[in-house]
Formats: sequence, structure tokens, C-alpha cells
Amino acid sequence: MSALAAESWTWYAISWVVVIARTISRRLLHGSFKKVQADDILMLVAMVTDTVLIVCMNILAKTNTNLIDPAHPADLTPQDISERTYGSKLVLVVEQMQIVTVWLVKCCLLIMYARLTMSLKQNIAVKFVAAYVAFGFVLMEVLYLAVWCRPFTEYWAVPTDNIQCSAATNHLITNAVLNITSDVMIICIPMPVFLAVKLPVKRKAILVGVFALGVFTILSAILNKYYSFNQPFGDQWTFWYIRESSTAIITANLPFTWTLLQNTFNLKSFNGKSSGARTSEAQSRFRSGYGRGTNHLTTITRGNPGIELGSCNSQEQINDAFGTQLKIYQQTEVHVSTHDVEKGALETTNAVSPGVYPGGASDSDTSSHESEVGVVSGRPRP
Repeated sequence: MSALAAESWTWYAISWVVVIARTISRRLLHGSFKKVQADDILMLVAMVTDTVLIVCMNILAKTNTNLIDPAHPADLTPQDISERTYGSKLVLVVEQMQIVTVWLVKCCLLIMYARLTMSLKQNIAVKFVAAYVAFGFVLMEVLYLAVWCRPFTEYWAVPTDNIQCSAATNHLITNAVLNITSDVMIICIPMPVFLAVKLPVKRKAILVGVFALGVFTILSAILNKYYSFNQPFGDQWTFWYIRESSTAIITANLPFTWTLLQNTFNLKSFNGKSSGARTSEAQSRFRSGYGRGTNHLTTITRGNPGIELGSCNSQEQINDAFGTQLKIYQQTEVHVSTHDVEKGALETTNAVSPGVYPGGASDSDTSSHESEVGVVSGRPRP
């Protein structure tokens, strides 16, 4: 087994382990595979393109292309031409699969950031970077497929006189600029939150490790272009192509694996709470009892007059950087007042709503001349 095969398939196996862990975590979080989100689907598509990339790259490593070293001109036989034509087509496939894989990962990260910053000012930055990423992808593909090498069949012509069809210099420059700048933008989006957040040292070290993988992805993008320019006839660029796509996949999926790790190893949540600890909703639910033989409304009592926050009906389950569920809370103030209601007024109420009286009385409970009615008004605060 060659060095490239050993390393590439190792990266591939690690990538699948992390992606599967992410998928299971999402299942545990949402309760069903039917509730997967757009980034979950895009990540699986990215694994398909990454599979094609690694398979074709290992074949390409043993196949000649139309990139011929001028210092060692080849006396091409029909068999050589056939092999180089096939190899040149593989270059086209490898390049496209690498681009699609990396850009799909960018999309997944931006979708995650969009959810996490939905009501924050950073959401504007996410939208700007998303527009830049989309524009960069379209521009790069148009230039690569329709501009740099014309006619398109020259990409696998053997031999070819157009250096843009064999070495693809202009495309590599365009790819480097758009890819690296967008990576830097993406990694900078959560930086203000990361610097401001107060977490235990161990948990902050985990986040630093994830960011370090992101930095390594950018470094891989730089080095694969460096070797493509400086050693176009060598094989070092192939290693860095695989490293870039693989570390990008791993970096984008690691934050989503925390839920599985919590359930498997009974770890604390990322903010330090036990995985089984949940904010009790019992304290925020108001109980009221209604007497059956009287028009007296049971009032609501609360042991602690302080502020209590309870989960409102609208909950946004968001898997943040490490699977912590974020919920929207509301504060509810309850005001209780009592006043006397004359019999005539009570009968008027009865005429509007037959058989039902404030306090839960039935028709047989209307004999009293005066009823005490408790009026409860609730005012939720988001």
C-alpha cells in the first residue's frame, strides 16, 4: 500500500466515524431521523463527494496526465496517449469533487452559525459570508469550466499547448484566493463569542482544539496550492488535497458529537451541568383548583415571591457548539383580585355561557345571593 493510500483511507475512516457520531447525536437530540436539518443532509452529500475524491485521487496517483515535464519530453505511444487522456479526465473529477466537498462543508458551518446567531448582530456577518461563499463558488466554476481552458475538451487533450488546460494555473490562483479568504471569514465569525464566553479551562481547551483544526484546514489549503505551483510534477499536493477536505469535514462535525458523548459517558453538559439535569418546569407551572359546590375560586399561591422563569410553549432546540440545548424562557406575572358580584350580574353571565360559572360551579350552585369571584390575569414576558 502506498503512503497516499494509507493516509487517505485513514482520514476517510476518521471522517466517517465523526459523521456517524454526529448523525446519532442529532437523532438523540431531535428524537427522530425524520427531523434532520439541511446541514445534516448536506454533510452526507459531502461524504459522497469525498468518497469519489479519495478513490479517484488514489487512482490518479498511479496514472500519468497531459501535464508533461518539459525537461523530460515523452515519446508518446497510442497507449501512453490513452493513459494520459484517462488521467487528465481524473484530474478534472478530482478537482471538482474537492471543490464541492469543501464548499459543502462551508455551507454546513454557515447554516449552523445562522441558527446560533438568529437574534444576534453576528447574523449579519453570517449572511455576508454566505453571500461571499456562494458568489465565490459560482465565479470559480464559471471560470474553470467555461473560460480558462477553451475548448473544454482541451482539459484531457494529449498533448496540449495551453498551460491552463494542463497546469490550470489561473484556476489554482482563483481557488486559493476564494477558498482561503472564505475560510478565514468563517473561522472569525464565532471568535467574539468565544473570547467573551466564560467556561472552565478544560472546556475552553476543547474549543481551542476545534479552532486549531480549522486553522489546520486553512494551512492545508495553502500548502496544497504551494506544492501545486512549485512541484507540479510531484505528488505532495495530493496529500494536502486529502488533508484539507478531511480536516474540514472533521472540524465541521465535531461540535455536533457532544450529545452522543454525554449519553455514552454520562458527561456533564458543556456549560457544566449534568447530562440529566434539566431546569424543572414544575416550579413554573401554575396550579389552580376549582370547588365543586361553591362559587368561590381557589386562588393561586406561590411560596417564593421572587422572579421565576419557566419554559414557554415556543422552544427552539438548538444544538450549539457542543450540543447544549438553548430554550426561550418567559416570565409570567400573576395578579389576583377579588370583588363581589351581584346575583343579577352572575345570572347575566349564566345567560351568556349556560351551565358554566366562574369558579367552576354547576347550575345547582346558583342559590347564593352573592358569589366571590377570583379574577386571574396572566401577562407573559418573553
